[in-house]
Amino acid sequence: MKTKHPIIVITGATSGLGQLAAMELAKRGAYLILTTRSKERAETTRYKIKEIMPSAKIEFFYGDLSLLSDVKRVGLEIAAAYPRIDVLLNNAGLHAFEQRVTSEGYAEMIAVNYLAPWLLTHTLQSSLIQSGHARVVNVASEASRNHGTLVLPDDLTDITPFTARGSSPIYGKTKLLNIMFTGELARQWRGTGIRVNALNPGFNVTGLGRELWFASVLERMLTFLHIGDPRRGADIITRLAVDSKYGEVSGGYFNVGTGASIVPIHPGGDEAMQNRLWIVTKQLMKDHGVLD
Repeated sequence: MKTKHPIIVITGATSGLGQLAAMELAKRGAYLILTTRSKERAETTRYKIKEIMPSAKIEFFYGDLSLLSDVKRVGLEIAAAYPRIDVLLNNAGLHAFEQRVTSEGYAEMIAVNYLAPWLLTHTLQSSLIQSGHARVVNVASEASRNHGTLVLPDDLTDITPFTARGSSPIYGKTKLLNIMFTGELARQWRGTGIRVNALNPGFNVTGLGRELWFASVLERMLTFLHIGDPRRGADIITRLAVDSKYGEVSGGYFNVGTGASIVPIHPGGDEAMQNRLWIVTKQLMKDHGVLD
């Protein structure tokens, strides 16, 4: 599809930071391609965006990002409909407070937070290259500093049960993987015209964990106290997606607020470990049958 507007794909755009970023990008004239599981949430999001930008162009693609087969299908559908994509925002993520294993045999948090953006990005590679100046933006987190011990390739297939107390290091590990993927992808795709960067959106009330029974009450309290304003997280996402300041940098990890570069905790910036992660992830995808 030909359009003069930047074509931007966003995962996790029907709530939280992703929805706020989608609204801001719509105001800047973006043609939005949003992924979601729920038609109800899609229509609510469409209404919110149209309310502030009636002329906004929005298309939804439906799939479950915890399933690699769905990620592949959705990616192929988007690529077929849009042979040129200017920005991919890998925003979808979750902090699970108990272990859930997908029907494909992966831990849900690893599947959604890391494997899904890895596979979707690769599935959309040809469309991103056609832009000539595309950007991939990965939402990571400084929660990565609490990642426990990284063990490859075991961590990608670990389905050991955990409790709410033990969930934080696993969530942090998924965000560490996002940072490492960003660094390696930037090198692998050097010369394609695609810039790849990650960001820390800061503490946001929208990311407190939908699974905590008191999350909605706590969110209202923190919002009242002006703590964890999600607009700050959405701002750095938007800036990395479209601001000229980040148009030529690749492989970076940037902070909420100032937009300054962050040095990730080890082994986040270790090129040998980044490459190792790349190799084992690629093999996993091939073994699963979603990568040639």
